[in-house]
Amino acid sequence: MKYMFLRFPDGKYKAATLSYDDGCPTDLKLAETVTKYGLKCTFNMVSTDTLTPSVIKEKILGAGHEVAVHCANHRAPGLQRPLAGIKEVLNCRLRLESDLGLIIRGMAYPDSGITRFSNGASYENIKRYLSDLGIVYSRTLGGDNNSFSLPQDFYAWMPSARHANPKTLEYIDEFAALTDDLYCARRDARLFYLWGHSYEFENDNNWDYLDEICGKLSSLKDTWFATNIEIYDYVTAYNSLIMSADETMVYNPSLLRIWFDVDGKLYDIKPGETLNIG
Repeated sequence: MKYMFLRFPDGKYKAATLSYDDGCPTDLKLAETVTKYGLKCTFNMVSTDTLTPSVIKEKILGAGHEVAVHCANHRAPGLQRPLAGIKEVLNCRLRLESDLGLIIRGMAYPDSGITRFSNGASYENIKRYLSDLGIVYSRTLGGDNNSFSLPQDFYAWMPSARHANPKTLEYIDEFAALTDDLYCARRDARLFYLWGHSYEFENDNNWDYLDEICGKLSSLKDTWFATNIEIYDYVTAYNSLIMSADETMVYNPSLLRIWFDVDGKLYDIKPGETLNIG
């Protein structure tokens, strides 16, 4: 076997996800629009004070979206002493889980996040305590790019673009043009990740821009639309696949059905299955 690459559900080469911050009233309009186009979004919240638990359950969770941690007081962990950062994350998670009745494992860094450090904070320390607190990924910011790569480090998950980036539509067109008809060593799966704040559409009076973004993405038939946690869980399950020493058998210890490409041939493997690919 030469090369093996992850493929998303149904063998799709690409995935797309959205991530919107702060838990604003305008999140409801964003959720309605995103749902209409068949897309998925992760809503990063500090609390349920602005949107009540019942509304979040009906309009956001009930539509298949995700709620994630955004720190109890919206304070950047990179600028706080570790104890304060731990309290920010833990208190936010405790509040959201209690109000919504679900387990929350995702996060987006608020404010300047992990782009600056002071008060004894460091990325490695933050990454360690997030893991200890049961957070499995966290979105960062400030590095918009069109590589469309899956994260190598889920605690420093870099999005493709903020929706206000003037290159966002250009990036979507580039993403749409991608195919896996490439040199064998470059057929890795691709991800488009958009983020922002729903109130920006209201402030800029450009909700039609959200429709344009969603319309472009939803037309991509080779793309899996998922929340942040769904992507994390799927990639983690793929990475847990066990290969025989001679590379002719694969065992899937996870609870997810996984697709993958081996030298241009598509396979799928069910939970608990051992598959011969020799």
